[in-house]
Amino acid sequence: MEIRLAKQAENIIIAFNRHLCHLIAMKFGELLTITQTNPVFSSSLLLAGRGSASAVRRQLDRWVKSGRLLQLRRGIYAVAPPYQTNTPHPFLAANQLRRPSYVSMQSASSHYGMIPEFVPVTTSVTTGRPEELETPLGRFVFRHVKKAAFFGYLQTEISRGQPVFLASPEKALLDLLYLTPASDSPAFLEGLRFEPADDFDWHKLRMDAQRLGGEKLKRAVELLARITAGESKQEF
Repeated sequence: MEIRLAKQAENIIIAFNRHLCHLIAMKFGELLTITQTNPVFSSSLLLAGRGSASAVRRQLDRWVKSGRLLQLRRGIYAVAPPYQTNTPHPFLAANQLRRPSYVSMQSASSHYGMIPEFVPVTTSVTTGRPEELETPLGRFVFRHVKKAAFFGYLQTEISRGQPVFLASPEKALLDLLYLTPASDSPAFLEGLRFEPADDFDWHKLRMDAQRLGGEKLKRAVELLARITAGESKQEF
Protein backbone atom coordinates (compact mmCIF):
# COMPACT_ATOMS: atom_id res chain seq x y z
CA MET A 1 0.00 0.00 0.00
CA GLU A 2 2.74 2.43 1.00
CA ILE A 3 4.76 1.50 -2.08
CA ARG A 4 1.72 2.11 -4.29
CA LEU A 5 1.04 5.51 -2.66
CA ALA A 6 4.68 6.47 -3.00
CA LYS A 7 4.62 5.49 -6.68
CA GLN A 8 1.45 7.53 -7.21
CA ALA A 9 3.03 10.51 -5.47
CA GLU A 10 6.12 10.15 -7.66
CA ASN A 11 3.98 10.03 -10.80
CA ILE A 12 2.11 13.14 -9.66
CA ILE A 13 5.40 15.00 -9.11
CA ILE A 14 6.71 13.93 -12.52
CA ALA A 15 3.47 15.00 -14.21
CA PHE A 16 3.52 18.33 -12.36
CA ASN A 17 7.14 19.00 -13.36
CA ARG A 18 6.33 18.21 -16.98
CA HIS A 19 3.33 20.53 -16.84
CA LEU A 20 5.43 23.25 -15.21
CA CYS A 21 8.13 22.91 -17.89
CA HIS A 22 5.43 23.16 -20.55
CA LEU A 23 4.04 26.34 -18.99
CA ILE A 24 7.50 27.87 -18.74
CA ALA A 25 8.22 27.00 -22.38
CA MET A 26 4.95 28.62 -23.44
CA LYS A 27 5.75 31.76 -21.49
CA PHE A 28 9.22 32.00 -23.00
CA GLY A 29 7.72 31.56 -26.45
CA GLU A 30 5.35 34.41 -25.68
CA LEU A 31 8.31 36.50 -24.53
CA LEU A 32 10.12 35.82 -27.80
CA THR A 33 7.06 37.07 -29.68
CA ILE A 34 7.03 40.28 -27.64
CA THR A 35 10.75 40.88 -28.04
CA GLN A 36 10.63 40.69 -31.82
CA THR A 37 9.81 44.40 -31.62
CA ASN A 38 11.42 45.00 -28.20
CA PRO A 39 14.82 43.25 -28.23
CA VAL A 40 15.82 45.19 -25.09
CA PHE A 41 12.98 45.43 -22.61
CA SER A 42 12.03 46.41 -19.09
CA SER A 43 10.45 43.96 -16.68
CA SER A 44 7.51 46.38 -16.50
CA LEU A 45 6.63 45.28 -20.05
CA LEU A 46 5.70 41.85 -18.66
CA LEU A 47 4.09 42.90 -15.38
CA ALA A 48 0.84 44.48 -16.62
CA GLY A 49 -2.04 42.05 -16.27
CA ARG A 50 0.16 39.04 -15.53
CA GLY A 51 -0.62 38.38 -11.88
CA SER A 52 2.08 38.45 -9.24
CA ALA A 53 4.96 40.83 -9.91
CA SER A 54 7.24 38.71 -7.71
CA ALA A 55 6.37 35.60 -9.76
CA VAL A 56 7.26 37.40 -13.00
CA ARG A 57 10.56 38.56 -11.51
CA ARG A 58 11.37 35.04 -10.31
CA GLN A 59 10.65 33.73 -13.80
CA LEU A 60 12.94 36.35 -15.34
CA ASP A 61 15.63 35.40 -12.84
CA ARG A 62 15.29 31.73 -13.83
CA TRP A 63 15.64 32.62 -17.52
CA VAL A 64 18.77 34.66 -16.75
CA LYS A 65 20.29 31.75 -14.80
CA SER A 66 19.41 29.30 -17.58
CA GLY A 67 21.10 31.51 -20.19
CA ARG A 68 17.93 32.46 -22.03
CA LEU A 69 18.05 36.12 -21.03
CA LEU A 70 20.79 38.68 -20.46
CA GLN A 71 20.32 41.05 -17.54
CA LEU A 72 21.79 44.45 -18.47
CA ARG A 73 20.89 46.12 -15.19
CA ARG A 74 18.14 45.75 -12.63
CA GLY A 75 14.86 45.47 -14.51
CA ILE A 76 16.40 45.68 -18.01
CA TYR A 77 16.86 42.53 -20.11
CA ALA A 78 17.70 41.27 -23.58
CA VAL A 79 17.12 37.86 -25.12
CA ALA A 80 20.35 35.86 -25.23
CA PRO A 81 21.76 34.20 -28.34
CA PRO A 82 20.74 31.82 -29.88
CA TYR A 83 17.16 32.72 -28.92
CA GLN A 84 17.33 36.21 -30.42
CA THR A 85 15.14 36.91 -33.43
CA ASN A 86 16.36 40.52 -33.59
CA THR A 87 19.88 41.34 -32.43
CA PRO A 88 19.73 44.49 -30.27
CA HIS A 89 21.82 47.42 -31.47
CA PRO A 90 24.05 49.01 -28.77
CA PHE A 91 22.35 52.37 -29.34
CA LEU A 92 18.96 50.81 -28.55
CA ALA A 93 20.40 49.26 -25.39
CA ALA A 94 21.81 52.64 -24.36
CA ASN A 95 18.40 54.30 -24.73
CA GLN A 96 16.79 51.61 -22.59
CA LEU A 97 19.49 51.60 -19.92
CA ARG A 98 18.98 55.26 -19.08
CA ARG A 99 15.96 57.47 -19.68
CA PRO A 100 15.96 60.20 -20.78
CA SER A 101 19.10 59.93 -22.87
CA TYR A 102 20.32 60.05 -26.45
CA VAL A 103 23.47 58.64 -28.07
CA SER A 104 26.00 61.36 -28.84
CA MET A 105 29.66 62.45 -28.75
CA GLN A 106 32.18 59.90 -30.11
CA SER A 107 29.55 57.19 -30.65
CA ALA A 108 27.26 59.31 -32.80
CA SER A 109 30.20 61.02 -34.55
CA SER A 110 31.64 57.63 -35.50
CA HIS A 111 28.21 56.47 -36.68
CA TYR A 112 28.05 59.45 -39.05
CA GLY A 113 31.60 58.77 -40.26
CA MET A 114 32.90 62.08 -38.91
CA ILE A 115 35.75 60.57 -36.88
CA PRO A 116 37.80 57.67 -38.20
CA GLU A 117 38.52 55.53 -35.15
CA PHE A 118 36.47 52.59 -33.92
CA VAL A 119 34.59 53.49 -30.74
CA PRO A 120 34.16 50.44 -28.45
CA VAL A 121 32.08 52.32 -25.86
CA THR A 122 28.57 53.67 -26.45
CA THR A 123 28.40 57.20 -25.07
CA SER A 124 25.14 58.99 -24.37
CA VAL A 125 24.03 62.29 -22.90
CA THR A 126 21.51 62.47 -20.06
CA THR A 127 20.09 65.02 -17.65
CA GLY A 128 20.50 62.41 -14.91
CA ARG A 129 23.61 61.53 -12.97
CA PRO A 130 26.71 60.38 -14.88
CA GLU A 131 27.25 56.64 -14.99
CA GLU A 132 29.34 53.87 -16.55
CA LEU A 133 27.92 50.38 -17.04
CA GLU A 134 29.54 47.09 -18.05
CA THR A 135 26.90 44.78 -19.54
CA PRO A 136 26.76 41.58 -21.62
CA LEU A 137 26.05 43.85 -24.61
CA GLY A 138 29.08 46.08 -24.03
CA ARG A 139 30.17 49.13 -22.09
CA PHE A 140 27.95 52.19 -21.81
CA VAL A 141 28.85 55.69 -20.61
CA PHE A 142 26.31 58.36 -19.71
CA ARG A 143 27.48 61.98 -19.49
CA HIS A 144 25.48 64.57 -17.59
CA VAL A 145 24.32 67.84 -19.14
CA LYS A 146 22.05 70.54 -17.80
CA LYS A 147 18.47 70.54 -19.08
CA ALA A 148 19.17 73.56 -21.29
CA ALA A 149 21.79 71.51 -23.18
CA PHE A 150 19.51 68.51 -23.71
CA PHE A 151 18.44 69.16 -27.31
CA GLY A 152 19.54 68.47 -30.87
CA TYR A 153 18.57 64.80 -31.11
CA LEU A 154 16.11 62.89 -33.25
CA GLN A 155 14.54 59.47 -33.41
CA THR A 156 15.93 57.33 -36.20
CA GLU A 157 15.75 53.65 -37.15
CA ILE A 158 19.28 52.48 -36.42
CA SER A 159 18.47 48.93 -37.46
CA ARG A 160 15.31 47.34 -38.81
CA GLY A 161 12.55 47.83 -36.25
CA GLN A 162 14.88 49.54 -33.76
CA PRO A 163 14.15 53.28 -33.38
CA VAL A 164 16.67 55.13 -31.21
CA PHE A 165 17.25 58.66 -29.97
CA LEU A 166 20.45 59.90 -31.62
CA ALA A 167 22.18 63.28 -31.69
CA SER A 168 22.24 65.12 -34.99
CA PRO A 169 25.71 65.34 -36.57
CA GLU A 170 26.07 68.93 -35.36
CA LYS A 171 24.93 68.18 -31.80
CA ALA A 172 27.13 65.06 -31.57
CA LEU A 173 30.16 67.24 -32.27
CA LEU A 174 28.93 70.05 -30.05
CA ASP A 175 28.37 67.69 -27.09
CA LEU A 176 31.89 66.35 -27.58
CA LEU A 177 33.39 69.84 -27.53
CA TYR A 178 31.13 70.96 -24.68
CA LEU A 179 31.93 68.04 -22.37
CA THR A 180 35.66 67.65 -23.10
CA PRO A 181 38.10 69.76 -21.07
CA ALA A 182 40.43 71.91 -23.17
CA SER A 183 38.50 71.06 -26.32
CA ASP A 184 39.56 74.40 -27.79
CA SER A 185 43.21 73.32 -27.96
CA PRO A 186 44.69 72.79 -31.45
CA ALA A 187 46.18 69.44 -30.35
CA PHE A 188 42.78 68.05 -29.36
CA LEU A 189 40.96 69.34 -32.43
CA GLU A 190 43.62 68.13 -34.87
CA GLY A 191 43.63 64.76 -33.10
CA LEU A 192 39.93 64.32 -33.85
CA ARG A 193 40.70 64.07 -37.59
CA PHE A 194 37.20 65.43 -38.09
CA GLU A 195 35.49 65.01 -41.45
CA PRO A 196 32.04 66.62 -41.65
CA ALA A 197 29.13 64.53 -42.87
CA ASP A 198 27.80 65.37 -46.35
CA ASP A 199 24.87 67.33 -44.93
CA PHE A 200 26.79 68.84 -42.00
CA ASP A 201 25.52 72.36 -41.26
CA TRP A 202 28.23 74.67 -39.93
CA HIS A 203 25.75 77.49 -39.48
CA LYS A 204 23.55 75.30 -37.28
CA LEU A 205 26.61 74.27 -35.27
CA ARG A 206 27.46 77.91 -34.63
CA MET A 207 23.89 78.76 -33.66
CA ASP A 208 23.75 75.83 -31.23
CA ALA A 209 27.10 76.85 -29.76
CA GLN A 210 25.72 80.32 -29.15
CA ARG A 211 22.67 78.77 -27.52
CA LEU A 212 24.85 76.85 -25.07
CA GLY A 213 27.15 79.81 -24.51
CA GLY A 214 30.72 79.86 -23.28
CA GLU A 215 33.80 81.30 -24.93
CA LYS A 216 35.65 77.98 -24.89
CA LEU A 217 32.94 76.34 -26.97
CA LYS A 218 32.87 79.18 -29.49
CA ARG A 219 36.66 79.11 -29.84
CA ALA A 220 36.62 75.34 -30.34
CA VAL A 221 34.00 75.57 -33.11
CA GLU A 222 35.86 78.32 -34.98
CA LEU A 223 39.24 76.66 -34.69
CA LEU A 224 37.84 73.36 -35.89
CA ALA A 225 36.21 75.17 -38.82
CA ARG A 226 39.61 76.54 -39.81
CA ILE A 227 41.34 73.18 -39.38
CA THR A 228 38.73 71.39 -41.48
CA ALA A 229 39.60 71.64 -45.16
CA GLY A 230 37.13 73.51 -47.35
CA GLU A 231 35.27 75.25 -44.53
CA SER A 232 34.80 78.99 -44.72
CA LYS A 233 36.45 81.33 -42.22
CA GLN A 234 33.16 82.84 -41.08
CA GLU A 235 33.25 83.70 -37.38
CA PHE A 236 30.63 84.40 -34.76
